[in-house]
Amino acid sequence: MKTATIPALRVEPELRQAAEDVLKENESLSSFMEASLRASIAQRKLHREFIARGLAARDEARETGEYYDASDVHAELEGMLQAAKQAGNRQ
Repeated sequence: MKTATIPALRVEPELRQAAEDVLKENESLSSFMEASLRASIAQRKLHREFIARGLAARDEARETGEYYDASDVHAELEGMLQAAKQAGNRQ
């Protein structure tokens, strides 16, 4: 696949310096920007999917009339977390 370029990004000198200050050894500003862009795209996709699942759950609850109390959900999640921690400690 042929590569493409992204438009030049004009920023204040302080932002450029801040980015350069956090570069890892042998990391270029371009590779940092590409990694940051990829991470941001992934995060936005996850956020979009999260919202879609939430809206679908809302619609399903409206259709079925089946709702769950938040404290019950939190208690169940807490139980799952504790079980996972205990399983992790056994290994």
